[in-house]
Amino acid sequence: MKLLVVTSLKEFQKNVADMLHRSGIEVFSVSETIGFKDHQATNLLDNWFSSGSEYFDSIFLFSFTQEEKAVHALELIKKYNDENATGFPIRGFIIPVDKTSYTST
Repeated sequence: MKLLVVTSLKEFQKNVADMLHRSGIEVFSVSETIGFKDHQATNLLDNWFSSGSEYFDSIFLFSFTQEEKAVHALELIKKYNDENATGFPIRGFIIPVDKTSYTST
């Protein structure tokens, strides 16, 4: 089992949900947050939630899922970012789940 975490601007929520659906991920959660961007930073990943002067309505989407589905979702995210240069790429992360109280049937 893997934990798939996706961050994006709130306006891309439907796009991300569609990518998860196409990956076979039918169950996921969404949490709204505020992202900050300091234009002086050279690496957005290092400074995604800094104390910059501009803030953006953002979201976290996450799902506990099978590795194959999570990998497929990352592939779709990469393709989306390649085709849509927005300056605010969708970010995806796969985190291993070592233990769980949940047993899938």
